[in-house]
Amino acid sequence: MDPTTLVVIVVVILLLIVARMAVRIVRQFEKGVLFRLGRVVGVREPGLQLIIPVIDRLQLVSLRIVTMPIQSQGIITQDNVSVDVSAVAYYRVVDAVKSVVAIENVAAAIDQIAQTTLRKVVGQHTLDQTLSETARINADIRQILDVLTVEWGVEVTLVELKDIQLPESMKRAMAKQAEAEREKRAKIIAAEGEAIAAAALGDASDTMMAHPLALQLRNLQSLVEIGVDKNTTVVFPAPLMSTISELSAFLAREGQAASAGSTSPIKAA
Repeated sequence: MDPTTLVVIVVVILLLIVARMAVRIVRQFEKGVLFRLGRVVGVREPGLQLIIPVIDRLQLVSLRIVTMPIQSQGIITQDNVSVDVSAVAYYRVVDAVKSVVAIENVAAAIDQIAQTTLRKVVGQHTLDQTLSETARINADIRQILDVLTVEWGVEVTLVELKDIQLPESMKRAMAKQAEAEREKRAKIIAAEGEAIAAAALGDASDTMMAHPLALQLRNLQSLVEIGVDKNTTVVFPAPLMSTISELSAFLAREGQAASAGSTSPIKAA
């Protein structure tokens, strides 16, 4: 092969290699941090970017929201109950330069600080607060992480407690407490029902005393209800107190008549 042709081929190959090294593509969800001889000279937007081979280095930084699970942490609450709490955090890079220059590994740093913050915040609450006030705990964790990560060019968008594992003994105690609470409410409701029923019966008795025929109408209604069952029982309702009064008056009249009959022959003699 002709030496000139060989040289041309080598030069063309070198030019292609240099062109390949000089061309960089930044995707839509990324930004490129350009280092020239080790110094940051600017940020490159999405699209086709050209750099100087060997001298320049373009580091790509993703701006998408990252989902980071926080490992389950063994935590002792303020009322000395041991629980295992896991969570999930969402964060995104808002300053590409800071995320590259200020810290070596953003994901590892946020993971570690999130675990520490989770233990710290949950440890300041009782078990009941941890179970019922998760929204406030989430907000406290997020606020602490935002303050710490703002210098890294990272924004924590959301933190959520994912799972809270309780000891078996605590689960049984909480189940007993819930059962006792339900029994308490049932007894209170039953007592309130008895009080309302007693008041209604008192009002009904007052009405019947004011209207004697109301008792007879109620007795007839009872007969109608009994007759619906098509049984052979025959009921003759009668007001007990009025029957006793009438019987007492009858006996009194009979006694007076007997005493009057026994004294009249003596007066005639």
